[in-house]
Amino acid sequence: MQRRTLIGSLAAAATLPLALPARAQATKIVLGYTAVTDFASAFVAAEQGFFKKRNLDVELKFIPLNSTIPAALQSDSLQVGGPTPSVFLQAVDGGLDLVVLAGAGVTSKAITGFGVVARSGSAIKTPQDFIGKKVGVPGLGAFLQVTFRAWLKANGVDYKKVNFVEAPFPQHGDLLRGGSIDAVVTADPFMARITDSGAGYVVSYYSTFLPEGNPTIVYAATRAWAKANAGAAKAFRESIVDGANFLKDPKNDAAVRAAIGKFIKLPPEVLAKAQISPPGPIVTEKQLAYWVGLMKDQDMLKSSPDLATLIVK
Repeated sequence: MQRRTLIGSLAAAATLPLALPARAQATKIVLGYTAVTDFASAFVAAEQGFFKKRNLDVELKFIPLNSTIPAALQSDSLQVGGPTPSVFLQAVDGGLDLVVLAGAGVTSKAITGFGVVARSGSAIKTPQDFIGKKVGVPGLGAFLQVTFRAWLKANGVDYKKVNFVEAPFPQHGDLLRGGSIDAVVTADPFMARITDSGAGYVVSYYSTFLPEGNPTIVYAATRAWAKANAGAAKAFRESIVDGANFLKDPKNDAAVRAAIGKFIKLPPEVLAKAQISPPGPIVTEKQLAYWVGLMKDQDMLKSSPDLATLIVK
């Protein structure tokens, strides 16, 4: 009787599904981005499942001003954010312990997707004409302001005589039309919308004076987060590399633009005209050194950062 009971129990057990090992819970990451196409590698990584396949649960969160991203990282409202290199280095110089996980877009002389746009009727034509004018930038100390000031200086203009104000990208056209500012340092797709509407005109695609291949955006995190989540940090970087490779393939252009349109909330006809910066997922000390030199020339840094400690390998 006992033997029959044992055999029956074994037979019943054989019909039960095998217990599979539980999959580790996905690492939650809130990723802060601004409204520029330089974040295309992250947009693609989200839409093509590159984050998900590495067990990352990434929520992309729009941030109006780039200069606010370091504080959001420090407060842990973002785990990863995309500050411009100048915003990142200023935050480090100010005492925040941030590190670079990966890179987004890089500079290219072939890209005319950003520049300085003056209000129609302002009569601004030359670098000297910006003296005394009010110029909107999408973040004080961010990429566009720093590079524009370098362009002014290269043309013999004291940039301290220009009045800079922070203005989020989506507001640039309205601010020009309303006359509250004289010019904006802006980027596509917003630049194209401004010029197409007649609210402003391009004074200079000044970005073409920049050297090739330097990061325009870096994906950053606090050192504490990167250390506590070393596997997730590595998986994030690998996902961005996958996104960059997808971005480089011309046959993926429609999918790339659809991803950008989803997160920047702009219609396809506008994005169809936008230039997309080449991706640069791996950031080097040499690239950061370029930004340190540019910022020191503008008295933006009090110290010389140890660049080797700022990049997560």
